[in-house]
Amino acid sequence: MVPSKNWARMCGLLVAMLAPMSAEFAWARFEPATCKNAFTPEQELTEGQKVAAQVYHQMPVLPDSDPVTRYVQQLGARLVQHAPGARWPYNFHVVASSDINAFALPGGSVFVNLGTVQAAETEGQLAGVMAHEISHVVQRHSTCNITKQQGQKVLYGIGSVLSSVLLGSGTAGTLAQSALGLGQSLTFLRMSRDDEKQADLLGTGILYDSGYDPRGLPQFFEIIQAKSGSGGAQFLSDHPNPGNRTEYVDAEIATLPRHSDAVVTTAEFKRVHPLAMAETALSSKDVDAGLWKKSGRYASGPSGVAGVVSEPVVAGQAGSVQGGGPERSGSAGRLSQSALGIDGKMTRLQAARFVLDYPAAWQKQVDASGTVILAPVGGAGATGIVYGALIDLEKQSGDGVTDAASLKAATAMLVQRLSEQNAGLTQVGEVTALTVQGRMANSVELRGKSPVVEAGAALTERDWLVTIARADGDVNYIVFVSPERDFALMKPTFTKMMKSFVAQ
Repeated sequence: MVPSKNWARMCGLLVAMLAPMSAEFAWARFEPATCKNAFTPEQELTEGQKVAAQVYHQMPVLPDSDPVTRYVQQLGARLVQHAPGARWPYNFHVVASSDINAFALPGGSVFVNLGTVQAAETEGQLAGVMAHEISHVVQRHSTCNITKQQGQKVLYGIGSVLSSVLLGSGTAGTLAQSALGLGQSLTFLRMSRDDEKQADLLGTGILYDSGYDPRGLPQFFEIIQAKSGSGGAQFLSDHPNPGNRTEYVDAEIATLPRHSDAVVTTAEFKRVHPLAMAETALSSKDVDAGLWKKSGRYASGPSGVAGVVSEPVVAGQAGSVQGGGPERSGSAGRLSQSALGIDGKMTRLQAARFVLDYPAAWQKQVDASGTVILAPVGGAGATGIVYGALIDLEKQSGDGVTDAASLKAATAMLVQRLSEQNAGLTQVGEVTALTVQGRMANSVELRGKSPVVEAGAALTERDWLVTIARADGDVNYIVFVSPERDFALMKPTFTKMMKSFVAQ
């Protein structure tokens, strides 16, 4: 029987009505079970951001201005529009590593190795890798695995666990293991084969819903296998192979209606891919050697600005107020009040020669000489400390500091040294005597140029220097740093920190 024209028109209308529905709900075909999680989304985001800030000291992250990074960020923005679940603040970065790898941190930071961009032959293949990583974030695999392994004993954040490992490791491989929870020493963060399968299947749905030919994902597996042999299907090297990966992804794809105009690749990919091939991708050995940190080519922190990556402060080394070290360069951004981390509880720092309370949301870094940097996430970088504090020891000659006059003289000398090291830093007002935990102390404020640039001009910075006499004749000092516009907001927290200081 030949169908009538009216019947054909009705069928065509029905298909047209169902097509957008199938695309909208395609991801729901695979619905992984919700896992038990002891972390609130807010905790997960906060701790993930702490770890992300450390990544910049361990791996050469291309700056946000790099054309390959800009392209990856645009691609990521397209994919996350179709990611189900919580609306995490996703952000995407490119690591100048030749390893074919990528990793996602809790809360939405996704890092894609340059080697992965170079290995992809189409945009759909690269999008498949990124959709896989987005799926780990969507399903909260890292924090679910911590909860599973630690039960109700999860009394610490991801950042406190991972940062201790990151700070002690200079290798790209160990960083990826630590950040992703794939290292032998962090089994509670390890991605299981089931996690990987879930990320593959959900990633397939995200890829499809974003308009891509979902076959890009298994095609990338085949590329890796061709390059690395049968073990290459252990996609992204650190991720355990669930087995028959191409087979079950192809089976999932078979359930999806075919897009008549599915995207395989784009003109933009064809434009950017040669640029990626021309970029220098460092070997694991070169990453571990760390010479890239002094090149000024890589991002110094989450701001994505290129600069010298010094041994870690929080996201770089102090520059404005130095205990010795490189001067700052470039610019930084002003933090919102909520990002300053000054409204929460305080925690105690037990250092080698002092004890001090500081905001629990802040990060800390202690270098080999004992200099301590405390700052909120994003509060320090290669440009210097924008918000935070530097605590150090000033050795004294002879008998050292024995009375108010000798402490004032030591304070004056310290002010002079800091001013010489930081062009434009000047003293504001007179030195004031005070007492900190029963010890003689001096207080003086300084004014300089902040790394924060607004409307093309650097903001004024306010630095509060507090010197504390030690029983051994030496002097501990704290420099509290903030843009002058935010100094009044920061001052109560700075005062709490100062009053809690105990020299040992």
